Amino acid sequence: MSEQHIASAFDRELESIQAHIMKMGGLVEEAIGASAKALETRDEELALKVRADDKAIDALEEVIDEEAARLIALRAPTAIDLRLVLSVLKVAGNLERIGDYAKNIAKRNTVLITVPPVNDSAAALRRMAREVELMLKDALDSYIQRDAELAADVIERDREVDQMYNALFREFLTFMAEEPRSITSCMHLHFIAKNIERMGDHVTSIAEQVVYLVTGERPEESRPKADTTSLTA
Repeated sequence: MSEQHIASAFDRELESIQAHIMKMGGLVEEAIGASAKALETRDEELALKVRADDKAIDALEEVIDEEAARLIALRAPTAIDLRLVLSVLKVAGNLERIGDYAKNIAKRNTVLITVPPVNDSAAALRRMAREVELMLKDALDSYIQRDAELAADVIERDREVDQMYNALFREFLTFMAEEPRSITSCMHLHFIAKNIERMGDHVTSIAEQVVYLVTGERPEESRPKADTTSLTA
């Protein structure tokens, strides 16, 4: 078999895997938006759908893992091609974790619909989730287009998500101090905010992978975080 034929076969198989990545990314984007919408509208049926749909995300990750492993075994890719395949696995892993966080939000919604809402916190959380959803869209676009500049922009935008989380964290602390009866609700809402903030971190990891693919250099490991809640006494 000629080297040219092997190379074209590798490219076709890699394109197939990347098509799975984009399908998985689309499902994860939907999960982020739907979980936040279910929270704001107190829609238990939509929350249950988010939880059920997570199985499709997990199944796609398994398909990607299997096809990537087969590609490595059969095609013996060069160092550069191997880096492409490994990036697929890392992107899929990050997408799966984001899907899990969306599912966790949907689970907490089941509890929150039974208690009074806390101010406009659900709307604020939906805005935060929307920012992460847009970041994910751009991160996936940067991955397919090999656009390091767009990926760098996504990395920078994670600061905004951290700042939104910080504001909500302080708001929940204040509300719990003033209204002890709201402690249970605020604790659930805080965990949701933290889940969204972690989604942003995983989106950022995808964008960092793009920068590495395009430039061959990894972004600074000590990426500054704007989450200052760990400094709260």
